[in-house]
Amino acid sequence: MSLNLNGLQNEAELIAVTAPRLTLLQSEPKLRMDGNFSPAVVFSVLVLSAVLSSSLALLEPYDLLYDNAVQAFYNSDYENVVRYMEGALSSYAEVRRTKVRCRLRCQDQHPFDETFSDLLFFDVVLRRAACLDKCIEEKIGTQSMHRVSEDVVQDFHRRIPYNYLQLAYQKLKQPDKAAAAAHTYFQANPEHVEMGQDLEQYKDLQGVKREHFVDREARPHQRSFTAAVRLYDMGDYEGALKLFEEALLEYYKADVDCRALCQGPQKFEGHDHLRYRYSLHELVSDHFTQVLHCEHECVRDLATRPGRLSPMENYLPLHYDYLQFAYFKVDRVEEALQCALTYLLFHDGEEFLTDNVDYYSEVLGHDGEPRQEAAWYLRRHKQELELLLIGSKTMGVEFTEGNYWSSTGGRDNSNRIPSGTDGWMEYVPISEKKNVTVAALQQLKEGGPLVYDSVRLVQNSAALNGTQRVLLDHVISEEECTELRHLAHAVTIAGDGYRGRMSPHTPNEKFEGATVLKTLQYGYEGRVPMRSARLFYDTSERARQIVESYFMLNSTLHFSYTHLVCRTAITGQQDHRNDLSHPIHADNCLLDPDANECWKEPPAYTYRDYSALLYLNGDFEGGEFIFTEMDAKTVTASVKPMCGRMVGFSSGGENPHGVKAVTSGQRCAVALWFTLDPLFRELERLQADEVILALDTQSVWGQGLNINPKDEL
Repeated sequence: MSLNLNGLQNEAELIAVTAPRLTLLQSEPKLRMDGNFSPAVVFSVLVLSAVLSSSLALLEPYDLLYDNAVQAFYNSDYENVVRYMEGALSSYAEVRRTKVRCRLRCQDQHPFDETFSDLLFFDVVLRRAACLDKCIEEKIGTQSMHRVSEDVVQDFHRRIPYNYLQLAYQKLKQPDKAAAAAHTYFQANPEHVEMGQDLEQYKDLQGVKREHFVDREARPHQRSFTAAVRLYDMGDYEGALKLFEEALLEYYKADVDCRALCQGPQKFEGHDHLRYRYSLHELVSDHFTQVLHCEHECVRDLATRPGRLSPMENYLPLHYDYLQFAYFKVDRVEEALQCALTYLLFHDGEEFLTDNVDYYSEVLGHDGEPRQEAAWYLRRHKQELELLLIGSKTMGVEFTEGNYWSSTGGRDNSNRIPSGTDGWMEYVPISEKKNVTVAALQQLKEGGPLVYDSVRLVQNSAALNGTQRVLLDHVISEEECTELRHLAHAVTIAGDGYRGRMSPHTPNEKFEGATVLKTLQYGYEGRVPMRSARLFYDTSERARQIVESYFMLNSTLHFSYTHLVCRTAITGQQDHRNDLSHPIHADNCLLDPDANECWKEPPAYTYRDYSALLYLNGDFEGGEFIFTEMDAKTVTASVKPMCGRMVGFSSGGENPHGVKAVTSGQRCAVALWFTLDPLFRELERLQADEVILALDTQSVWGQGLNINPKDEL
């Protein structure tokens, strides 16, 4: 396979304002070296750069500021919450801006030559690396200080800092700023029903105005597009044209930024980028392919709203579709023809736009040309695809092109114009995603024996308004509940199962947990009664047998994960709670409320088939378990926890669920997930089985237990 890269230089110059530096494939003004090039020159440049860049840090790392803000929150020091959290958000934004600016500056300062040799190529690579290090460290300090854990990065992507901020501003009696923070958080977390309700309450507060409800993290291209569609629907075509053009300009700028942030290790699913390769060129190929894949996926990123899984359908082409008709409505047929032709670059031969092109050409008396920035953008996209197919084959990884330009929907066929959608109603899944909610569940049964005489059926699937759901009482006794709660107080650790994050779901509660194997280890060491540790083990097995029997499964149900957990309301932080204890989710797929879908793909635990929660107490406020529709808003059933009560259900998209806020006291339960696939049995459970067997046969005495806790999930 070969690439034709001719003709890009002039076109790149034509779109320098709209889409600067859109690719690494384009030709640019070149830096040439004389024939006396020596590798020592490169080494000297690197040494000099290292000396010049050894400056003190100029910017505090945002993860440190974030941690300080969280600690201040738990200490009820709300002024410092605001100080540190606003600082963290500012630092986070500055790090991203600096990386973009420095990469583009160094790319301009050290362009590739038109003719390549190995030394010339790596000369540019090394000089760019030295330039990048120097540039970044001059702006934000030593780069190692700004290496942040994935957990913190994900918190910022999910806008968790704004949840802390809105609570802090609320405590500080600054409702206008609280409203802005709450609105910003809600845009990326629409499943938080209480947050939406609180936003309505903010509107009635004195001093809070409509303009205070701003999305502080709004992406300019999406904001302009939404505003443009609103004016278009109102018939204000002149105003809409201005905003649509602004949206396109911001889109291409955002594309440049997105691609600049793709530096660093990237990953294809199932491929280890850091594994040793014998060939230098294989290693370079692997890394370049992964970076290129990230850049190629910017199409999807720019079309996806915060907190959503699926991109807006036909996002970029839709701009030109709206524009062609809006220009026609204001009698600017030349521009209408150009935009219609541009749309056809993405959807060649599309019937209605083809008719419009014929009409516009007839009115003008001549043909037209599509916009150059879009033509070049699409040509680069196709060239990248060719390279990705070559690179992924070298890596031994299957690559499938995403369905980026789907044109179904978003159009009123009777008028041959865009449909007047608000711009965010139609979504299309990326190819290779598996929709697990449309396929009917096969041969599902329920109503089997409850195994134990004491267990009582409270509600079945019909009573719980769903599929494969059951609510049972008296699974364990009051005495057993009390003993397991005492065990939980002795063995659970804050953040267990969540990499030590004490409040993984909400800053208003503390989460603690422990596994079966860990409790057995504590029992063997004499730190807790072995009888209590054994009770945890036996209770989870009882729950497994009940679920397997009630749902009349034809094969063995295996443990996937078992967790003794407690959620505790943090005193002083329960006023105006606007979040859930555990957000609405499904256990084996990624819930997408806007698309009304659930995608069975990583990072979801796709191998989980059934779930159960056995409650140990009910002496707390809030904490109801809820089932919802896939919109994550419509509650279909609510369960009030109490000692010995257990809710069991299938783990897929048919059963979205969550937990309401625990506003007072502590809620404890045994959480269980099961799989029908023996390959995904819980390793700790297998080790716990061996410990129990050793205890039962009394072979453990005198030789010690070989217990190796491993509570990563």
